[in-house]
Amino acid sequence: MNNVVVLPIFLPVLTGILLVFFMKSVRMQRLISGIGSIATLLVTAFLFYTVSTSGLQLLNMGGWAAPYGIVFVADTLASLLVLVSSIISVACTFYAFQSITEEREKHHFYVFFQFLMAGVNGSFLTGDLFNLFVCFELMLISSYALLVLGNTERQLRESLKYVLINMVSSSLLVVAIGYLYSVTGTINMAHLSVRVAEVGQDGILGVIALLFLLIFSIKAGLFLFFWLSGSYAAPPALVTALFAGLLTKVGLYAIVRVFTLIFYHDLQFTNAIIGWMAGATMLLGVIGAIAYKDVNKILVYNVVAGVGFVAFGMAAGNKLALEGLMFYLIHDMIIKSLLFLLGGALIAAAGTSNLNNMGGMIKKYPLLGWMFFVTALALAGVPPLSGFPGKLMLFEGGLDAGLYGLTAIAVIASFIMLYSVLRVFIYAFWGRDKTMHGGTTQISVNQLLVPSGFLFILIIGIGIFAEVLYPALSTAAHVLIDPNLYIDNVMKEW
Repeated sequence: MNNVVVLPIFLPVLTGILLVFFMKSVRMQRLISGIGSIATLLVTAFLFYTVSTSGLQLLNMGGWAAPYGIVFVADTLASLLVLVSSIISVACTFYAFQSITEEREKHHFYVFFQFLMAGVNGSFLTGDLFNLFVCFELMLISSYALLVLGNTERQLRESLKYVLINMVSSSLLVVAIGYLYSVTGTINMAHLSVRVAEVGQDGILGVIALLFLLIFSIKAGLFLFFWLSGSYAAPPALVTALFAGLLTKVGLYAIVRVFTLIFYHDLQFTNAIIGWMAGATMLLGVIGAIAYKDVNKILVYNVVAGVGFVAFGMAAGNKLALEGLMFYLIHDMIIKSLLFLLGGALIAAAGTSNLNNMGGMIKKYPLLGWMFFVTALALAGVPPLSGFPGKLMLFEGGLDAGLYGLTAIAVIASFIMLYSVLRVFIYAFWGRDKTMHGGTTQISVNQLLVPSGFLFILIIGIGIFAEVLYPALSTAAHVLIDPNLYIDNVMKEW
């Protein structure tokens, strides 16, 4: 047993509770939030190091071993995702100090931020489906509050849609878990894998598997993303950076975990459906990205397209594609957060999000402009930046799996993604200066670039040092291919 496994959940909850007592003191809230986020990052780095050197870490709560007790599991996949989430959390926390108004800070912004992180980390680390639901809800309830803070008409309108969609999908998740329990008699993921293998994934279990795919697709924005474009464009850039970098990825993680650990007995059927959804998501996402001239909308539709790329790796399903999926997922979490942080700085500098009202900003904001340009190249997968190794492996894995059409869609989508983001760069930073600057001084914009620079260095480092990261990501992919590695460790005391 290792209590460190639950510290990435416990520390944000403790930080959030502490923050409640300092509601009126913005300075204390910032201090506690900064310390809490850094402490969580250090703990998750230690957890990832422990998993890398000693193997899967397991905590049976109350001493009750799986499948009878509540289990938290940190394998390479979960510990790596928790580490990346904590890195994004630190960058967003320090970005918030420069960009969030005092009114939001005094209305529990940092409290909901920390609870959201607890839900994200818990979703990655839990070993049973019911606690996955609980952590999902903790994350979503916090996101409802972050979305509506600010009280603008647009936020209230979009929050109604966001809350309604997620309530429906959460209700369906409870129903699906109930059905699965009634058939298998367990909700522990490792035990479920054993029971589904014994019973066989046909008939009612096949229907339940499709129900889980539908639910997690809604939450991840995989094909069913009709709710996402408005909801993600309504709150401030910092909140959208959190949503884009973390929330959709938790839904994708759930799809990957459930369909490689539990429902992996009919992959030809389920992966074919995921493949169709991935292709449609990539195409519709990039079409949306070039259809608008609003910076927020362009970036939101790039989030949608990114979801399709991860699902593409899942549809291919071979080792090369799953390694590419791991590389791309890590890259996508960081770069989508970074894009919205840079987009927030761009909108703050320009005083508008409409590209038609921007121009010639490179002279006044050269650092912001070139950071945005390099990030656009990384998003498209231009070497040696972070998007390149993941996309290359995804393309090779797709061709090895015989998915020629889907691979072609992914290549075309990559070029359109690059065009959509470079268009922002050209409109905003090139040409004649026609921007009506929004009253934000250059110093404050440059201060926003400091926490963004933390993520910016990572997207360069991940690309250059891809070979150093490869063993860990390959190990994570190996567990996805061979679920017995996960099952044997979790069920060893059974």
